[in-house]
Amino acid sequence: MIIAAAQTAPVRGNIPANLEQHYRLIKEASEHNVQLLVFPELSITGYERELAHNFIVTIDDDRLDHLRDLAREYSMIIIAGAPVETQGQLHIGSFVIQADGSLSLYTKQFLHDGEDQFFSSCFDHDPVIKLEEETISVAICADIENVKHPEKAAAGGSTLYLASIFYSPGGIGGALQLLSQYASRYQMAVLMSNFGGDSWGSPSGGQSAFWNKEGELITKASASGEELLVIEKLNGEWSGKVVVTGSEA
Repeated sequence: MIIAAAQTAPVRGNIPANLEQHYRLIKEASEHNVQLLVFPELSITGYERELAHNFIVTIDDDRLDHLRDLAREYSMIIIAGAPVETQGQLHIGSFVIQADGSLSLYTKQFLHDGEDQFFSSCFDHDPVIKLEEETISVAICADIENVKHPEKAAAGGSTLYLASIFYSPGGIGGALQLLSQYASRYQMAVLMSNFGGDSWGSPSGGQSAFWNKEGELITKASASGEELLVIEKLNGEWSGKVVVTGSEA
């Protein structure tokens, strides 16, 4: 089994440019036989609070059509994020696009300080992903700071925990420690995707990473720049590599 995290450099609010970056990285991931690819928090728009209401992407949005086409073409599960509105409330969402092109939604459950001025927490959309022998749960950024989130994932039988985040250079160290601890405590492998370029007027901390269920760091991306973190499970053992794409948005 081969999975990957995309570390991207978003263009603020430029959905077409960010989608082109997604398409390119999905194609590159396919060349490494990736079966699941996860992008950072709000990857389609960049992380924005004040402007998020201008960048809403709906679950039936035709701008997602090509992502669905690529999922089918490459038999790849793709997880990408955007602001999404349900029942009149704005949420931070991740679109989970299955290899057959079908789509479900995950919504961020726990918010950072200040996010509640612009977004609502929502527990209604929490899909479980199956890939070969793995049961997979999704998290977005501040979800990982509430122990109830990974605890619930583990209690539900998840063996792999995917975290799409936007952490700054000052915060990424703490996130890395937390995710390593969760991996060992709950016996779940953890794959994390962070931005490798500025968003919301702030630098990002990069360092997208993967830990095995013992909490051992297997591979980590650079602190900045666009990269793919490609992780393979063979005979029960995980290994990984960093692919520098050579192009930034």
